[in-house]
Amino acid sequence: MFEFILPDLGEGIHEGELIQWHVKEGDTVTEDEPLCDMETDKATVTIPSPRAGTIARLNGNPGDIISVGSVLLVIQEDGKGTGDVPAPKPPGAEVTAPAPAPVPESAGTPAQRPPGERAIAAPATRRLARERGIDINQVPGTGPGGRVTPGDLDAFGTGAVPVPEAHEAESAPAQSPARELPPAGIPFFAPAELPDFAAQGPVTREPIRSLRRKTAEKTATSMIIVPHVAHMEACDVTGIEALRQQLNHGRDPAQRMTLMAFVIRAMGSLLKAYPAFNASVDPGRMEIVYKEYVNIGFAADTPKGLMVPVIQGADRLSVSAIAETIQALALKGREGRIALEDLSAGTFTVTNVGAIGGTGMVPTINYPESAILGMGRVGPKPVVRGEDIAVRQILPVTLCFDHRVADGVQAARFVNAFKEMLEDPAVFMTRI
Repeated sequence: MFEFILPDLGEGIHEGELIQWHVKEGDTVTEDEPLCDMETDKATVTIPSPRAGTIARLNGNPGDIISVGSVLLVIQEDGKGTGDVPAPKPPGAEVTAPAPAPVPESAGTPAQRPPGERAIAAPATRRLARERGIDINQVPGTGPGGRVTPGDLDAFGTGAVPVPEAHEAESAPAQSPARELPPAGIPFFAPAELPDFAAQGPVTREPIRSLRRKTAEKTATSMIIVPHVAHMEACDVTGIEALRQQLNHGRDPAQRMTLMAFVIRAMGSLLKAYPAFNASVDPGRMEIVYKEYVNIGFAADTPKGLMVPVIQGADRLSVSAIAETIQALALKGREGRIALEDLSAGTFTVTNVGAIGGTGMVPTINYPESAILGMGRVGPKPVVRGEDIAVRQILPVTLCFDHRVADGVQAARFVNAFKEMLEDPAVFMTRI
C-alpha cells in the first residue's frame, strides 16, 4: 500500500480545502491521473496521482481542510499485495510516521531533527508559529515523537530551553519555566464571547471557508501586525482620460486600455525610485527586504471572491501590454482557470472600487507587502486653475503604507511623483 501524502502546494501554503474528488474507492488510476481539486488562498489546484494502482481509501470529504503532510489517500499499487490498509487519520492530522525516537523520560533536552527535516506539529501550532514569524522547522520539539508544542514556540522565542511535555505532565505540582520575556501576544486583546443572536430572532450560520476564509486570515493578520498609515490625494486625470479615449478609438474591446493600466504602469516606473513601497518587513530578523523586481497585483472580483492576480515585471511592460494582461488574468479568475503562478510573488497592489462607486477608500495592505494604492471613482469636479474655476476629471487615490518601512514625508513625495505623471500625459510618456 502506498500512502499518498498531500505535497507542498508552494508559496508557503500549509493547507487547502478539498473541493472535489475525481476518483472513488475501488477506482483504478494511472500515474498523473487527476485525483482531486484543492483550493488554497492562492488558487484551485488539481492533485495528480503519483502512482498507478487502485484507490484503497480516501481521507476527507469535500469541504474538509487538509494539511500539507497529511495522508490524502491510499493506493494499492499494481502487482503488489494488498496488505493491511493503515487506519485512517482524521482530516488535517499530521503525519508522524516514521517519527523520530521519543525523548527518554530521563532526558532534559528536546528531541533534535536531522537538518532539513520537516517539523512535526499540529496545524494550530504551525499557524501560531506563522503568526509569530517563527520558522517551525528550527524549533526543537519536546512533545511525543519530537512534536513541536506551543510551549516550544514560547521557549524558542525567548531563548529558554523548553521542558519536555512528559516532564511537565509528571511533575505535579509544577510551575512554568522562568522566561526573560512574556509570551508573544496583544496586550488587552481578549475577544468577548458573542451574544446569543438566535435568542433575538432567526439566524443563518455559514462556515467561513475557501477563499473567504483565507481573505479573513490575511486581512486580520495585516491589520493586527502592520501599522497602517493612509496618505490621500486627488489626481486630475483629464489629460490621461482624453489620451486613453483617443488610443481606444477603433480598438477591439478586449484590447482597450483602462485607467488601471496607466496607473499600474506609472507605479511600475516609480517603485524602483521609492523602494520602501516595494518592500517587506522580516520581523524575525528585524530587517527590511527591498525587492529589486516589480510585480504589481490588482484586486479582481470573481465568483469565488476577491483575488489578486499579479502582473510580473510591470516596470518593463507598456501600457498596452499591461491592459491586455489585466484583461486576460481577470477573465481567468472569473472562469476559475487562474493558476497559482498568476497569483504569486506580488510586491505592490492596486485596488479599484471606482467602477462600482465610492468617493474614496482606505484599503488593507496585502500582507506581507508594504503598501497598496486604492482608487476611487473618477468624476467631474470643479477645481481652481489660476484665477479660474474649471471642471476636470478627478481621481481620488489613497496610498496605505507600512509605517515600519516609510514615513509620511516619503509617502507624500511618492504620491506627488505619481500625481505628476497622471496629470501630464507628456510627463507620463517621457517617464515610460
